[in-house]
Amino acid sequence: MDTPPILSITGLRASIAGQQVVEDVSLKVPATGITALLGRNGVGKTSTIKAILGLISRDAGTVELDGRPVHQLPTHRIVQRGVGYVPEDREVFAGLTVAENLRLAQRDENPRWELVESLFPDLVKRSQQAAGTLSGGQQQMVSLARALMNENRVLLVDEPTKGLAPKIVTEVTQALQEAAKTVPVLLVEQNLSVVRDLAAGAVVLSDGRVSHTAASATEFLDDEALVTRHLGVGTGASHEGAHA
Repeated sequence: MDTPPILSITGLRASIAGQQVVEDVSLKVPATGITALLGRNGVGKTSTIKAILGLISRDAGTVELDGRPVHQLPTHRIVQRGVGYVPEDREVFAGLTVAENLRLAQRDENPRWELVESLFPDLVKRSQQAAGTLSGGQQQMVSLARALMNENRVLLVDEPTKGLAPKIVTEVTQALQEAAKTVPVLLVEQNLSVVRDLAAGAVVLSDGRVSHTAASATEFLDDEALVTRHLGVGTGASHEGAHA
């Protein structure tokens, strides 16, 4: 018997300031592993993530978490149900220390400090440093650490390697690999090498709609013609600039 998906989105439509940005998205996130959400720039990947969370106006459709509808709940209630979010632009509290950023993120009585410290030892050393003085890569670590502080049922991670140096990309990739051992992830990612390393399945968006679903992200990426058609890029080893 197949395990039910942890997250099911059906017929999702969403808009920003009256402009339609998500046209008709239906997808399922399995209860284990990492599912990549791919597509060219501007096709609605980040908007889909935000619509799931209710951060932009949902005009139609349903969002179910573990079989229960959450699309009528406000964002903070969805988060309390166990949906962790790592936003595209990190959104750390610049004037607060690393430790204060992490403490603010705590929802659970027993936050997972040991996990965070094992994944991000550099943050331990910088716990009293203002988050706004960190490098972009270090801020991304803070953003990931905040999401991992709590026992989530699913993580929504938006462009975690965007603009990062290769060494930091590797560290972020390793952290996500570890995180995915305990929580399923819906990952928006433009670096196809990272997608190849991390993702089990993939969903491709085009013009605010799902244009392709792949049970195997690797098989999708191995099909040069398919990738070119849907993403407009080749499938070489490194695509830091391939905006998927």
